[in-house]
Amino acid sequence: MLTQLKAKSEGKLAKQICKVVLDHFEKQYSKELGDAWNTVREILTSPSCWQYAVLLNRFNYPFELEKDLHLKGYHTLFQGSLPNYPKSMKCYLSRTPGRIPSERHQIGNLKKYYLLNAASLLPVLALELRDGEKVLDLCAAPGGKSIALLQCACPGYLHCNEYDSLRLRWLRQTLESFIPQPLINVIKVSELDGRKMGDAQPEMFDKVLVDAPCSNDRSWLFSSDSQKASCRISQRRNLPLLQIELLRSAIKALRPGGILVYSTCTLSKAENQDVISEILNSHGNIMPMDVKGIARTCSHDFTFAPTGQECGLLVIPDKGKAWGPMYVAKLKKSWSTGKW
Repeated sequence: MLTQLKAKSEGKLAKQICKVVLDHFEKQYSKELGDAWNTVREILTSPSCWQYAVLLNRFNYPFELEKDLHLKGYHTLFQGSLPNYPKSMKCYLSRTPGRIPSERHQIGNLKKYYLLNAASLLPVLALELRDGEKVLDLCAAPGGKSIALLQCACPGYLHCNEYDSLRLRWLRQTLESFIPQPLINVIKVSELDGRKMGDAQPEMFDKVLVDAPCSNDRSWLFSSDSQKASCRISQRRNLPLLQIELLRSAIKALRPGGILVYSTCTLSKAENQDVISEILNSHGNIMPMDVKGIARTCSHDFTFAPTGQECGLLVIPDKGKAWGPMYVAKLKKSWSTGKW
């Protein structure tokens, strides 16, 4: 069942690196990451080095595939060493590049597994979702993190929001492909501007995930239209403002005592640490939560760059650990009022 990169993936290998984007990243990330940028650049520009994790769907468990993964030398993420790791979530990694084929969407048939960048599970695990909690996935498409949340626990209510109508369709299909009908009934899907969610549903949620729109470093490097790429780069400076506005909305939607996790798939300090610093400086009711323990536990599978923050982690692609980029920050809303 398992294959190395095949026909579908070969198309990806043939894609050209966008020089406009690479030059822009080179200037920024060589300063921000120092010597580590050389390895990160090598991985990001070489899709043949990319790795794919296999998240098993507990609602249609693939026992045969799991045996096959064991035989091929795959191991489980964290190998049981992370405190509070949900036993119901099973994700398998390989030390070598390659991927198994994706399953096709078939109405009425649940998929058995989801392929993903293993680092994208860190924001989900940082939320520490428990059965019965009300959770908001504010920028939910394409749905991978919502699927992962449902592997961890059975929330009392899951609100998946996506403002982009095309991506919303993708989100709906992902949920339909992985989640059985009874559980679909506790999920609400909406198409609201995330910046308005806090006013629409104030203090409604126990946990909120903001997987924000960002400079998607991996995909931007392979932009086929250099003119569009240049436009993206010029508009990139506007992203932190959007991210801050989404976080402010998320804070309003979060109940006092609730947990907020912010994530991006960019290396950019302006969209990561600087955004979180702005939120902490302007909201007296938001406290940073220490996530260094996750980094210590996960160093076997991930490489982390220093962030200068106890509440923030940055996974950077490395040889044999080609996961990320992924920035994760964990915050808690206190019972006192804050500045807005």
